Amino acid sequence: MKLASFPPTLCGILFMVAALAGRGAESAEPSKAELLKALDEHLHFQTGEVTLPGGLARLSLPETFHYLPPADAEFVLTKLWGNPPGHKTLGMIFPTGTSPASKDSWGIVITYSDDGYIKDSDADSINYDKLLKRMQGAAKEANAERAKRGFPTVELVGWASRPRYEKQTHKMYWAKELKFSDSESNTLNYNIRVLGRAGVLNLNVVASMDELSRIEASTPEIVGLANFTAGNGYADFNKHTDKVAAYGLAALVAGGIAAKAGLFKVILVGLLAAKKFVIIGVVALVALARKLFSGKSRPSV
Repeated sequence: MKLASFPPTLCGILFMVAALAGRGAESAEPSKAELLKALDEHLHFQTGEVTLPGGLARLSLPETFHYLPPADAEFVLTKLWGNPPGHKTLGMIFPTGTSPASKDSWGIVITYSDDGYIKDSDADSINYDKLLKRMQGAAKEANAERAKRGFPTVELVGWASRPRYEKQTHKMYWAKELKFSDSESNTLNYNIRVLGRAGVLNLNVVASMDELSRIEASTPEIVGLANFTAGNGYADFNKHTDKVAAYGLAALVAGGIAAKAGLFKVILVGLLAAKKFVIIGVVALVALARKLFSGKSRPSV
């Protein structure tokens, strides 16, 4: 596959990276393999034990995964995947063996929410069927505002993977299937949450529904990648000095509920089919992404 086979934005980025890698302007058009190799050499992948910015958490990466620090993650999200800048992350995790520029690639965006210590006393009493209906109603209600702003509507189809909570490790993970009105294929929103002393470490898998089986197979490994450092873990909570979050596990899955306003907080959704990062709110919805890797033009959401 030649350079012309890539979308225009990606063509420019990859050609620039190839030039940085030492290919002269007079050289023959680089192949796809050469471009992807040049790109990966341009990025600063890290392996093994990695302390995340701020020192709150640490990654333990086996050979099957590697990490990109925030600056490189920003490059991937904005320059390669077409997202607007400005959304701070703690970096991204990628499976080894595929380039972030490959159409079949997927990644894990890492962020941190300092909402406080989330009590897990409701872990065994959550009715996830009722919670799903509530979330579906909220998404449906929000579509009027989406349509008014010219954004595609979104339907929460259901659980792609029902929520599970590991009491021993204080980690929760679940997946939702979403259907956007401007997309022929459904979108996977896979979430992993690591509860800590003062907040939650968020691992959002950017993927399409086609990748669900691969991600499900990798979930036990993915869940074990990130842990809080000493003094910042769930067991380190001090009830006399530390802040308690205004919501529990059910609201964490729903996206968090603002105690005073009674409204859902923003939900972070990853879309690999168009390489997007999207924020979906219940009242005001904000578009974060443009089309990439599709042969046809699509409006931003």
